[in-house]
Amino acid sequence: MVALTERTQKRLTMETSEVAPETTAIRSLDWDRDRFDIEFGLQNGTTYNSFLIRGEQTALVDTSHAKFRQLYLDTLAGLIDPAEIDYLIISHTEPDHSGLVKDMLELAPKVTVVGSKVAIQFLEDFVHSPFKRQIIKNGDKLDLGKGHELEFVIAPNLHWPDTSFSFDRKTSILFTCDAFGMHYCSDRTFDEDLAAINEDFRYYYDCLMGPNARSVLSALKRMGELPEIGTIATGHGPLLRHHVEELTGRYRRWSQAQTKAETNVAVFYISDYGYSDRLSQSIAHGITKTGVAVEMMDLKSADPQEVQELVSRSAGLAIATPPASNSTARSALGTVLAAAKEKQTVGIFECYGGDDEPVDPLVSKFRELGLTVGFPAIRIKDTPNEATYQLCEEAGTDLGQLLSRDRAIKQRKSVDNDLEKALGRISGGLYIITAKKGNVNGAMLASWVTQASFQPLGITIAVAKDRAIESLMQVGDRFVLNILEEGNYQALMKHFLKRFPPGADRFAGVKTQTSENGSPILTDALAYVECEVASRMECSDHWIVYSTVQAGRVSKAEALTAIHHRKVGNYY
Repeated sequence: MVALTERTQKRLTMETSEVAPETTAIRSLDWDRDRFDIEFGLQNGTTYNSFLIRGEQTALVDTSHAKFRQLYLDTLAGLIDPAEIDYLIISHTEPDHSGLVKDMLELAPKVTVVGSKVAIQFLEDFVHSPFKRQIIKNGDKLDLGKGHELEFVIAPNLHWPDTSFSFDRKTSILFTCDAFGMHYCSDRTFDEDLAAINEDFRYYYDCLMGPNARSVLSALKRMGELPEIGTIATGHGPLLRHHVEELTGRYRRWSQAQTKAETNVAVFYISDYGYSDRLSQSIAHGITKTGVAVEMMDLKSADPQEVQELVSRSAGLAIATPPASNSTARSALGTVLAAAKEKQTVGIFECYGGDDEPVDPLVSKFRELGLTVGFPAIRIKDTPNEATYQLCEEAGTDLGQLLSRDRAIKQRKSVDNDLEKALGRISGGLYIITAKKGNVNGAMLASWVTQASFQPLGITIAVAKDRAIESLMQVGDRFVLNILEEGNYQALMKHFLKRFPPGADRFAGVKTQTSENGSPILTDALAYVECEVASRMECSDHWIVYSTVQAGRVSKAEALTAIHHRKVGNYY
């Protein structure tokens, strides 16, 4: 079944398919969504997946985004009378999956809501009316009849603290909500085409799951105690059936690499307050780009002993201001302060929740304890936008770079002297990459650039993982490669070599024009080419970005490209 809205700019459609005996996938397809939670750009839209399981009793696993209200409810009514649904299983309470819970409770007043203890607590604050509930713990079971026995796996912090998985023993389907998903909208229900989803699967992990790598490994360990999993029914994107082992294996490898990092930062947030969760995800993403591990913890539901242990093993702390009126969160913050110690690094950010604990006294308390400030306190006076999330990501990167600075210096010194001199003889040109996506822009001085293909015309650029512009160079993104002129590049190089504060305008004081793809062209550059990212290959500390070239121009036909000669090959 497919339903199409009257809107032509933003297509919203519905699809249903039988994915196993008595099991129907209800997929809300958001074809043209180009941002997720504002901070993460999307190239291929997204889906919100819900599932109907019919044994002798019926269960609905998750709902959908509120934007699909009428489409979703009409589609569901075409499958079953909502009043006949016995259980509403809430994998987690983020609005894109639980946005229609109130509607379901009105249509099915006798339904029992099933979820983790934290999920039920969040729903109570959201619904504000009594409802039947069943709180689940890890290993609990729910027998729907006809062989559909659901076993629950508690998987906190993937990527909210209330997440749980549900495993149907009859169909071998594991319902995982956000985990193992991707923002990828397609008519295909399953993951047949692995090549098509590779980039979106990795990008989704990096943005949402990477900052919770320890929690990913814990969930994978619990999944290993289940019978063989045949299908992973995700909350976003295609269901995983053809490549389950490969894709779960990637989660394991990526998460193990994160947790093996020598340095760790604890990110404390309040999941259902203001924009705390989204802002903290951006900061965490920025930190992980530097090779520093992250552990996230919700101040509202954290155990004091767990808070104390996390602080004690962390080199850095990033803390969202809690609501001044919430005694539980403020008590947890007091535990953080009591456990903090000298030589740790700290960053504080507001949540824009209307009742934030004042920033300045909090920063002063940590300074008095001897902690180093990792980034200037982030003060938010308006609803967060793209630029706000860019600022948060860059602040997280600054914090991570500060903590990994000594390690980087040690690695440089460990390279054999003759080898580093030999590598240094590999020369390159001097270029400045400029990009703009929405209201976010960025720039980077580069020298590891080369032409890579004739048909189509293409180039490769090596981009360090901790560069801010890396987030603007995902597959499908567009940018400009500005080529600097020999003898006339010093001013531009000096400008773009300097360290910019988080959120700063890279182009202040620089003459620019706008290219056809929307990115800035540096007026004083020798030449420019407009590019679109076609693919990315991961190296240890860089991404190799292959891009096709659409247009270009030279301003001085006889001038030469500036050349960069290094003395050593183990740093820029």
